[in-house]
Amino acid sequence: MVPMMFSEVVVAGQIARDLVIEVPDAPDADASAPVKHRQELLGGKGANQAVALGQLGMSVSLVGVVGRDRTGDALLAQARADRIGTSHVIRRPGTETALLIDVVDDHGRRRYLEHVPEGTLLTENDVFAASAPISAAASLIVQLQQPAPVALLAARLAHTAGTRVVLDGAPESDALTADLLALADVVRADGHEAELLTGQVVDDVTAAARAAAELRRRGPSLVVLEVSGQGNLFAGPEGTWFVPDVETDVVDPTGAGDALVATLTAALTRRRPLETAATLAVAAAAATTGHAGGRPHLSRAELDRLQPRELETVRA
Repeated sequence: MVPMMFSEVVVAGQIARDLVIEVPDAPDADASAPVKHRQELLGGKGANQAVALGQLGMSVSLVGVVGRDRTGDALLAQARADRIGTSHVIRRPGTETALLIDVVDDHGRRRYLEHVPEGTLLTENDVFAASAPISAAASLIVQLQQPAPVALLAARLAHTAGTRVVLDGAPESDALTADLLALADVVRADGHEAELLTGQVVDDVTAAARAAAELRRRGPSLVVLEVSGQGNLFAGPEGTWFVPDVETDVVDPTGAGDALVATLTAALTRRRPLETAATLAVAAAAATTGHAGGRPHLSRAELDRLQPRELETVRA
């Protein structure tokens, strides 16, 4: 009997059809605008992170939901072409596959529309069905867009098995926040999400360091917080560093955070030092802003080109 092979990383999160529309200027109400270019992609935070992990050479499986429709068929075919394991993607009858519409203009501004039917969210039964690959993985990424009880179950299964738990974002309700943080090894949040997690406004590096220290006391050993428009703070057992955003021409910020989380997870899974993991993650985020749409296009050469050479040590 051939043994079942499991992936190094499992991503539990959203899968969606991503319609990316590029226009010179977005129209006002009752007006129209010519479309310069359009793309239909495998998207959603979970899929974006899985794609990035695959591009970085990691074996990765996706746990998510699509409908039993042609869109779901196409997305799964693309995922398999991207060498993403799809055995634990649920085909939910009676629901449409999620749709994301990203309208990007020539000035780097975007308008974002989402149709995410409730049936495309993971359930506890979906997570139980994926318990084997979750428990066998080196790392699990859980997006906290998913229902908090479902995210908590996935984190608990992973934590019990010794799998690294990476939480991305913040739950809508704080009822289970303490339980989620207690199970986490890594937490990554933008400024708004950090405020939801801590009740503190994170608008500069000092505030981010203070919020990260509080979060680390509640469970995770590594906390990564975005300081909007400035960069990301990485607080871990080795120290606290601030990595400024890479200066690059921003076409579309969609997917930058997904690329950061995926690259950070890949580096940690491969036991890279935190300083290296941090700068590679920030480089991946910058690389993803250089084109329209959230799908990453990561290569080692591009990460090396964009990788920051210096980190700022921060007193926590």
